[in-house]
Amino acid sequence: MIRTAKLALEDGTILEGEGFGAETIKAGEIVFSTSMTGYVAALTDPSFKGQILMSTYPLEGNYGVSSDWYQSEDIKAEAYVVRQVCNEPCHPKSEKTLSEFLEENDVPGISGIDTRALTLKIRELGSMKAVVANADISDEELLKILEEQPRLEDMNLVEKVTVKEPKVLQERKEYNVAVLDCGVKKNIIDHLIAQGVGVTLVPATTSAQEIFDMDVDGVLVSSGPGNPENVEIIQDTIKEVSQKMPIAGICLGQQIIALTFGAKIFKMKFGHRGSNQPVKDLKTGRVYMTSQNHSFSIDENTIDDTDLEITQINLNDGTPEAIKHKTLPISCIQYHPEAGPGPHDSKVFFDNFVNTIKEYKGNKG
Repeated sequence: MIRTAKLALEDGTILEGEGFGAETIKAGEIVFSTSMTGYVAALTDPSFKGQILMSTYPLEGNYGVSSDWYQSEDIKAEAYVVRQVCNEPCHPKSEKTLSEFLEENDVPGISGIDTRALTLKIRELGSMKAVVANADISDEELLKILEEQPRLEDMNLVEKVTVKEPKVLQERKEYNVAVLDCGVKKNIIDHLIAQGVGVTLVPATTSAQEIFDMDVDGVLVSSGPGNPENVEIIQDTIKEVSQKMPIAGICLGQQIIALTFGAKIFKMKFGHRGSNQPVKDLKTGRVYMTSQNHSFSIDENTIDDTDLEITQINLNDGTPEAIKHKTLPISCIQYHPEAGPGPHDSKVFFDNFVNTIKEYKGNKG
């Protein structure tokens, strides 16, 4: 049976399509991703918390869903918008259909949407509030829900996705890392574990003293959702920890570190989301193809008055893609070196972080 679903946008547009997934109503900020694969990884990426994900690729669901591809324990996106959904997937690892996956996570999906036209609208007007209704509701009720939905930049979404207590993910080794969990992806953890270091995941509210008491050798500030300005408590931790050990940041982690040392952040018009973002290293001239998912960026005009320097830029719009501290062992990137989905050009980030830890600890010893 075909279910009618609705998508309402902040500019008053209401689109009708076919519903799949859960029969429910969810609101969030609608954003688009240009990745051609990886919808399972994207839907389970904590960075999409508070957002309605739309795929520009026209067919989703064709290889089904496997728990091997999850980036967290469940779906974090509020809803899913696609041009066409496949209900007969073909993949040896597939455990369920995309529709079944959304249904068991109480997430609505809507298909039959002209995603090309909607992408152009978002590029022109910017990301906006939206509601997906995969249930019976009047247009007036839909618009009321939309009006009452808070803006992404006003919410603290990190507190919704961070772990509640420390978790040891790999037992202590010669070198040990604490991951400050702002909404970390599984692939980030997997890459750290592959480096042969001890890994402990800690809540975003963890203090510097609590980290010192853990006797670790470095801290990774993870990726995550929302506005970095709404998690000031992490800045206090970074300020103290940075005096005693190396720190690395990924995506939201970079933005928080930039704020910590005096730079400013701005909300991008429609952000970067996809697996084909070109990034240039300013020292070597090398260009990396990267996987990205973020709504905010460092304001490059505010870097000069800080002890930070930009080391990489986005070749599409010139925004900062990597920074480092001039005197402290701190390095960050805006993109996702762990991919999931995406290219593996920048996996060396994890090698560099662990090598910095070894060098710093060696010099200290």
